[in-house]
Order: sequence, then C-alpha cells, then structure tokens
Amino acid sequence: MIHAETKISEEKLLEHFEAKIEAEEKIEPRDWMPDAYRQHLIRQISQHAHSEVIGMQPEGNWITRSPSLRSKKILLAKIQDEGGHGLYLYSAAETLGVSRDQYIQWLHEGKAKYSSVFNYPTLNWADIGAIGWLVDGAAITNQVSLQRTSYGPYSRAMVRICKEESFHQRQGYEIMWRMMEGTKEQRQMAQDAINRWWWPALMMFGPHDTDSPRTSLAMKWKIKRESNDNLREKFINKTIPQAEHIGLVVPDNKLVRNEDGTFKHGDINWDEFWAVVNGNGPCNQQRLEHHIRAHEEGAWVRETALVANLKHKK
Repeated sequence: MIHAETKISEEKLLEHFEAKIEAEEKIEPRDWMPDAYRQHLIRQISQHAHSEVIGMQPEGNWITRSPSLRSKKILLAKIQDEGGHGLYLYSAAETLGVSRDQYIQWLHEGKAKYSSVFNYPTLNWADIGAIGWLVDGAAITNQVSLQRTSYGPYSRAMVRICKEESFHQRQGYEIMWRMMEGTKEQRQMAQDAINRWWWPALMMFGPHDTDSPRTSLAMKWKIKRESNDNLREKFINKTIPQAEHIGLVVPDNKLVRNEDGTFKHGDINWDEFWAVVNGNGPCNQQRLEHHIRAHEEGAWVRETALVANLKHKK
C-alpha cells in the first residue's frame, strides 16, 4: 500500500515538474526534480565548469610571450574571466547537492570530462586568435541558448558568461584580422591556425543528434534548447563569412554553399573526437597533470581563506 502511494505521489510530482518546464518556469534547487534530470545537470554543469578552468591553460602559455603590452593585458583579462566562469558554474553545480571538492575529485580521477578542444596545443600567437574567435565563438553559440535552460541557477550564470564570452570572441577575431593585414609569414600563421582549430571547434558541439543518446531527454526537459547539429550549423553560417572577410580559407574541401547562402560542411573525423574525449589527445595528460599540481600547490591558499572567513564570521 505504501509503495503504491509513493508511486502515485512521484507521478504527480513528475507531472507538476513537467508542467512547470512546459510553462517556461525555472526549476530551482529546492524544487522536486527527477533523478535523471539532476544527474544530467550534475554531469553537464560540472563538465562546463571544468572546461572553463582547464581552458585557461592553453592561453596561459602565452601570457609572458604576448607580442605587446596591450595584447598581454587583454589576454590576462580574458583568462581571469574564464576562471570566474568556472566559479559561477561550480557554484551552480553545488546547488544540486554535490560539493565542489567532489566535482574536482571526479575530474582528477578521470570520472568527469571537459571539452575536448582544450586538449590541443597552442603553438604560436595565432592560436590565441583562433581560440578566441573559433573556440569561444562556438561556445557563445551554445551558451546563448543555455540562457534559456530550464534550471534556474545554470540559466542565470549563463547570462553574465555570455556577455564576457562575446568580448573574448572579438578579441580573437581582432588578432586574426591584424595578422591577415601583416607580413606573408603572419598570414601563413593565421591560416595554419584556422587549419588546426576549425575541426576541433566544430567537434565542440558534440556528436550528431542521432548519435547522442542524452539529447532527447535533455531537449524534452529543456536543459538543452537546441540540438547539436542546429547549433553547429549556426556557428558555421556565422563564422565562414567572417573568415572570408579577412581572407582566411576554411579547411573543408567538401564545403558546399547553398542557394540561400548557408553552408553545408564536410565529414567530421569522429574517430579523432572520441580518441581525444577518451584521453588520447595531444595534451590530455599534460592538462590534467597541470590542474592536479596547481590544485595541490594551492591548498594552503584555500585553507588560509577558509580560516580567515571563519574568523571574520566570529
């Protein structure tokens, strides 16, 4: 009898939950939610947070080698923003009942992922431009839709993040534009950078919808507001004209320009994507080892801040 009553109660809770989502009302931390919804958010938001923090590494590599004081100041500001994005997102993820320490432990144990794009090396200054323009441009395309995600803390975090990411995208495009106005060698560097970063940027949106098992439930519950393929198409149709405007060539010999001006891209190397996701990219081990080392060496800072906070409360 108790089991039957519990089942009926859960069915009513689910009905109320889905009615709120259908009405475009936000789900808040104290609201009832299905375990599958909570688990999907735990995975997605923590992965997003990890990506912001790990993503500081390839750019941090060029702080001391920036070509001018202006470019160094801009890069420092951008990297600081990325750290802040990670903090916003970890805070949002903690509202789901999992501590930040646990999220980071899962990352260090290899049980949590971050965006595969950050496992590629930054070989020269043009790569910083390509990351800002392509990688952050792809991130904005996805994150704009996430401002309307159904989970309140995640949605609100995305509003500020999107504003700052738009600055990052413009910063990257400016670097590429300047290089294309420079010497022959600089133009070659810019073209080489887009050759190496174009496909990893397209992979950021994830597998095709037909190959992504979590997409249907995430779309039903409005965690995701647009499909992987639709977001990828938006990015391509926005970015290719930008490349053409400054004389860069997209490295896709199967690219098709449709009659309406939109584009259809060639085949993505999904074997490469899954290899990098599964830990076999050029910099997977380096990125994770660096994060673990920085986390361990920074333990005293966190402990000191905690003690100071406790003393302040007293």
